[in-house]
Amino acid sequence: MSNPFGTVPPDAILEGSATDAYFERTRSTLEHAGKNPHVVAEVTSDQFPTGDFQVLTGVEDVATLFEGRDVDVDALPDGQLFDGGPVVRIEGPYLEFAELETSLLGLLSQASGFATAALEARLAAPDSLVLSFGARHVHPSISSIVERSSLLAGLDGISHVAAGEILGREASGTMPHALMFCFGEGNQADAWRAFDEAVPEETPRIALVDTFWDEKSESLLAAETLGDDLDGVRIDTTGSRRGDFRHIVREVRWELDARGYEDVDIFCSGGLDPDRLRELRDVADGFGVGSYVTNRDPIDFSLDIVEISEGSSDPSSSRTQSGDDGEPISKRGKLSGVKEVYRTPDGGHHVALADRDGPADGEALLEPLVRDGDVVREFDLDAASDRCLADAEVVGFGGFEE
Repeated sequence: MSNPFGTVPPDAILEGSATDAYFERTRSTLEHAGKNPHVVAEVTSDQFPTGDFQVLTGVEDVATLFEGRDVDVDALPDGQLFDGGPVVRIEGPYLEFAELETSLLGLLSQASGFATAALEARLAAPDSLVLSFGARHVHPSISSIVERSSLLAGLDGISHVAAGEILGREASGTMPHALMFCFGEGNQADAWRAFDEAVPEETPRIALVDTFWDEKSESLLAAETLGDDLDGVRIDTTGSRRGDFRHIVREVRWELDARGYEDVDIFCSGGLDPDRLRELRDVADGFGVGSYVTNRDPIDFSLDIVEISEGSSDPSSSRTQSGDDGEPISKRGKLSGVKEVYRTPDGGHHVALADRDGPADGEALLEPLVRDGDVVREFDLDAASDRCLADAEVVGFGGFEE
């Protein structure tokens, strides 16, 4: 079976059949009528700034989607924060990209939602180790999207092996409760010793310490068992049994310190959100965050034509320059005309018509992505992550000053 998990193959996305049916009907209608206008279309979430910044990612996939198409595409840099106005602008014959709208929005919407949630988690515990544990909550075919979005937002590592191979990052992780079950209650020390003997030297020795007994007892047993080789303990206590989770973590820290195990770190996981990270960041050394990122709703992007001029019925007809004879156009509730977005030094996000002056001290954010079907931008995950964190500081995202 060529596609055992029923996912849409890449070829369908690139050729445009991964689309909503009404775009196919639109193509048939326009070709029948001999129409293929030259348009400028923009992808937006909010029309005006609302004060609610979000992270844009998926830009590299957009470049791949439009490569070879007779269009020009501008986009914000990967990892840029935005607040209203266009994040992508496309210019060319409408039939050159009509069917790509569905995939275009999907490539941006979900990844940007993941990245925004991951940035909230990152900034909730800025001095702590924070790892992405979210791959198990999504279809495995998009696990690399979760992990890349998390890394872009500044998380320190990922858990998914195949995603790590795609991204050129080594997956992190030590042991699940299943390993402890295989050794059985009363044999926790045997499980930790076997792990220590089996895994590579560079793998951190992090013992899971909440399986059979209370967290304090298992933490002390792990420390006594592995001694100086123990790097840390992980507490993944089920929410229904946590009670005062902060007190549990503080108790474990106290008892380890009292016995000379000050160098043993405490790592927490299991349904953590930014509020819980802020509550625990002074008593725990690291966190695993999963469902908070993957449960985030996709950002509600839409694509709208904002300028139009008559064009040939030939889908490969050459483009005219925007503004030569294009007429502003929009549906009700949307803003017509080609726009630019600007970032000012005070963190302001401004939307203005592209042929008008922007803020005197504003930096235009839309940059060339595709020209005549050629991708004209390079992508680097580390650079995008640096951009994301720096921009978060500039705009004060999530109370960055914390």
